[in-house]
Amino acid sequence: MSGECASGRAKVRARDIVGAKGSRRLVMVTAYDYPSALAVDRAGVDMILVGDSLGMVVLGLDSTLQVTLEDMVRHTSAVARARPCALLVADMPFMSYEPSVSRAVESAGVLVRAGAEAVKLEGGSEYADRIRAIVNAGIPVVGHIGLTPQRMHRLSGYRRQGKTEEEVKRLLEDARSVEEAGAIALVIEYTKADAAKRITEEVGIPTICIGSGPHCDGQVLVLHDIIGFSTFTPPFAKRYADVFNVIVEAVSRFTSEVRRGVFPEPHHYK
Repeated sequence: MSGECASGRAKVRARDIVGAKGSRRLVMVTAYDYPSALAVDRAGVDMILVGDSLGMVVLGLDSTLQVTLEDMVRHTSAVARARPCALLVADMPFMSYEPSVSRAVESAGVLVRAGAEAVKLEGGSEYADRIRAIVNAGIPVVGHIGLTPQRMHRLSGYRRQGKTEEEVKRLLEDARSVEEAGAIALVIEYTKADAAKRITEEVGIPTICIGSGPHCDGQVLVLHDIIGFSTFTPPFAKRYADVFNVIVEAVSRFTSEVRRGVFPEPHHYK
């Protein structure tokens, strides 16, 4: 993206995210369209994530597996038009990077052309070569380990990670591989808090928790969970507002006024 960011504060760059390790807590929130990006950015978050969670909370799909690269491009473009001061991170959807290193770099480039300033991909050591190649192409990468929804079938569903010492060892190996490949940050999803703490202490890049306790360098939540605009709120999320019922109430009042002949009033058309 070019030009100044819209909310007037300093633009957050990839180097600012890396430099936050050990000095301040980072905040990442999802946004999927122009108005939500404006609101989230004005709230002062460090990173806006155009997440493939849009499949469930925006498109009504059953999982992230049905989200396409074209879906991500469309929503990333919409968020980018808000010119956020936060770093704009776009998820790489299922099968946009798994087939090959070249496919991964090409897909990341498509998202950057759509307005992304960094990309996020799920997986640990098995995808370190993809991360390294994308970074070498000049694109910042955020890693994602722990519960990786795109691998829900391999993981036998959505279950908390890091419960055994063997799982913790694997997660530590994944975290180190992601860091060594050049990632600027690492999301740790739905992992036991003590395991997330060990990872945070052992890597030199910021860790961003979702459902993994208080010991990470930052936290991320889905906007719709924060504002009460989703049909299901996961147990690790906190609802700060009830926007769904605010909308229901407003539209119900409009419906009532139309049917009673109250709306439009003279000043709406004279």
